[in-house]
Amino acid sequence: MAVLVDKDTRVIIQGITGSQGTFHSAAMKEYGTRVVAGVTPGKGGTEVNGVPVYDSVKEARDAHDATASVIFVPAPFAGDAALEAIAANLNPVVIITEHVPVRDEMRVIHAAAAKGTTIIGPNTPGIITPGARQKLGIMPGHVFADGPVALMSRSGTLTYEIAAGMTNAGIGITTAIGLGGDPCVGLTTVEAVRLFEKDPVTKAMVIVGEIGGDAEERAAAYIKEYVDIPVVGFIAGRTAPPGKRMGHAGAIISGSSGTAAAKIKALNDAGVPVAEKPSDVARLLKEML
Repeated sequence: MAVLVDKDTRVIIQGITGSQGTFHSAAMKEYGTRVVAGVTPGKGGTEVNGVPVYDSVKEARDAHDATASVIFVPAPFAGDAALEAIAANLNPVVIITEHVPVRDEMRVIHAAAAKGTTIIGPNTPGIITPGARQKLGIMPGHVFADGPVALMSRSGTLTYEIAAGMTNAGIGITTAIGLGGDPCVGLTTVEAVRLFEKDPVTKAMVIVGEIGGDAEERAAAYIKEYVDIPVVGFIAGRTAPPGKRMGHAGAIISGSSGTAAAKIKALNDAGVPVAEKPSDVARLLKEML
């Protein structure tokens, strides 16, 4: 069982002819991802890493029965690229690009909601299901092992670090999702928790959050009410001063909202132990499992 992507997922890469699209399309294929087509307007009829390139998403979808998209399009054009993927009924749509204009992010999120499309990102490392050898994004596949624990994270590098620690401890992952670090993202923490809570193979969850917003507090409230399996948390940014952005555009504290202390308290109140450092996550999981 997997969440959102599995062995039948057939992937289009939008922006495949750019440097990032070219590099990561090769890495995705090497991992095992079924990359069936690429899209760059004006480059139709060419190939990148053995992948045929089309001028439009609809052309690529129709030619290869594609089901999902990964977007490596520059920020000013990423919103339109996502809207094209949504219109072509691709699902999920993974937006790797960071610093997408907020107005464009809102347009994409509303369009996706109207069609029932799952948007991952913007500013995400993507999604990976190790058991199906499917990686939609830029994650280093070798640090993820197959197993019973779901991982969802607002930070790319922390995703890799915690996944590596879990793998070294003999704890595998069902699906890992990079939720994205921009101010407005598609799939939220609480929505990811809902997906994994319904997955019969997922026996525990890890939530990696950071300062800014109330995503973790909302997830904690849902966990307290509905989730019976073990959950472990980690919150980055404990020492961040108010008003200073730390890393992500969405990682900023405004007044008393979005502090690490508030998030940790909400998770603790829901029965979720919160690791003090990333290396503690695997130890807490072992204790709970």
